[in-house]
Parts: sequence; structure tokens; C-alpha cells
Amino acid sequence: MTITITAFERSPDRGQGLARDMRVRWALEEVGQPYDVRLVSFKAMKEPAHLALHPFGQIPTYEEGDLALFESGAIVFHIAQRYPGLLPDDANGRARAIAWMFAAVGTVEAPIIERQVAKFAEGDRSWSAQRIPLIDDRIRERLAELSARLGNTEWLDGAFSAGDLMMVHVLLRLRISGILDEYPNLSAYVARGEARPAYKRAFAAQLMVFTAASTG
Repeated sequence: MTITITAFERSPDRGQGLARDMRVRWALEEVGQPYDVRLVSFKAMKEPAHLALHPFGQIPTYEEGDLALFESGAIVFHIAQRYPGLLPDDANGRARAIAWMFAAVGTVEAPIIERQVAKFAEGDRSWSAQRIPLIDDRIRERLAELSARLGNTEWLDGAFSAGDLMMVHVLLRLRISGILDEYPNLSAYVARGEARPAYKRAFAAQLMVFTAASTG
């Protein structure tokens, strides 16, 4: 059965690899599964056909046979469970890797997204200039905790896993802010993720969509 995912027709990240379909592309590349991509416009994302796949009108979605999924974390979790390569073989190791997946999207990503909303969607509000430093403090608190846990190790818990995949992609959203540079071991951790061949293939595929949209 062919796997089909959805992605932005014109990504607002301008080819930086930050859109959440990148996580799904990366996971599929890591496990060696081919996939098709259906590009969706912002208008089509809110139409009935897409809302039947994603009730909140976002991307990515994942279709395989009679299975349809939404939410990037859930999709990566499904891929990691179904195909070998993203979760450890032992039960305890799998459980820990899954915990890191939840930590990435639940604990670490939340204030990062809050910062992006405050800066780009609410930047013209009178209170925005005061709010962003408060958010940055919360981000630094989380990064300090993550940095301490990672220490000098290569990955979060032994070999590279879906937990690292999700965490690296979440941290990439901070690069433009400069905050990530304050934690050298986390910067190096992200760089290791970006150096993986599967990441490079996924990034190139997503960038190709932006390049085609820009020149089309």
C-alpha cells in the first residue's frame, strides 16, 4: 500500500524545513519507506475533503490503505511502531524513546510555539515587547534542563530514536532566535540530527517543493 502524506503547497517557512511534514518525511526516510506527497493550499486545508483527514485543517496527514492519521507526533509514532529503525528492541528502551517523543511536543515545543505566535502573529500588540522576554525565560528553563540531561552523550537515550527525531525538529525552530546557541551541547545535538542521511533526503524533498513554488 502506498503511503501518502500532505504538505503545504506554499510553506510559510520558506524552505527552512520547519513545517511539520518534515518530521514525517524524516521518519519515513529513516525506516526506508517510499511515500507520495499531496500538496495542499491554505484554501484547500479548510475544505471538507481535507477536514475529513484533519479536523483542524492543518498538515501533515498520513494515509495508508484504510488508515488515515493526523498530528505529526502520532504519525511518527505509528511509523516507528510499524517499521524497524526508530524504536529500540527492548520494551523499556521503547518506552523511554516514546516518553521523549511526548516530551518534545508537549514540554519543549509548547513555549517555542508560544514565542512564534507572540512574535509573528501578535507582534503588533502593545504588550508583545514585554511578553516575549518572559516566554524566552521559560524556553531557557526548559533548554537548561534538557541540556543537563543530554550532557556529553550523542543522543537522548542510547541509539538515535524517534524521540531524538522529534526533539531535534522541535529545537530547530529556535535557530533563528539565537537562543539555541546558548547551549553548545544542544546545538551540536541538532547538528548531528541534520547530518543524518535520512534528514538530508527529507530536507531536500521539502525544499524542492518551496523552490518549485517560488519559480512557478
